[in-house]
Amino acid sequence: MSVAPNPKRTVMQLAGVILFMGGMAWASVPLYDLFCRVTGYGGTPLVSEQGADAVLDKTVTVRFDASKERDMPWEFKPVQRKMDVKIGETGLAFYEAYNPTDRPIAGSAAFNVAPYAAGGYFTKIDCFCFTEQVLQPGERVQMPVTFYVDPAIVDDDEGKFVHTITLSYTFHQIELPEELAQTDAAVDLTGPRTATQ
Repeated sequence: MSVAPNPKRTVMQLAGVILFMGGMAWASVPLYDLFCRVTGYGGTPLVSEQGADAVLDKTVTVRFDASKERDMPWEFKPVQRKMDVKIGETGLAFYEAYNPTDRPIAGSAAFNVAPYAAGGYFTKIDCFCFTEQVLQPGERVQMPVTFYVDPAIVDDDEGKFVHTITLSYTFHQIELPEELAQTDAAVDLTGPRTATQ
């Protein structure tokens, strides 16, 4: 004699599967991002608080690339397009951003390194991409990135053949921090102010 399926139990099991799959989908992006940052997988640079332990007598060319999402109103570019650094030497490069609008704009930069084989060896010490950036109307800034190429790259089966590394940033617009958003909204409500003398 067969037992009839319990519709309530089937619905509960399906709901459980849907919740589980939704949770996994939600968690997959931050977990993958964390994995890439820790391992350098997919061209994601590593982060360190200090420079390399050694500097080799071998140079690599680092190219700097800049782009922005379609709706980002800033102008954004590297100050210099490339530099040669010794492997293990600390390099310092600058990117320039300009806000041509009449309102403050906040931005955040996503970054990547090519070729992927260099991702686990390209290490940032300090970078504007670690925090959100806010530019006031008409403001132009130069933003630094301090980095080095880990000497261990010369012992890597693929990395030892890397002679040029491209560091790419893409800026996208984000919401203004709450305190600036409130100030900006208050100015919009009261209209432009004129200076008094």
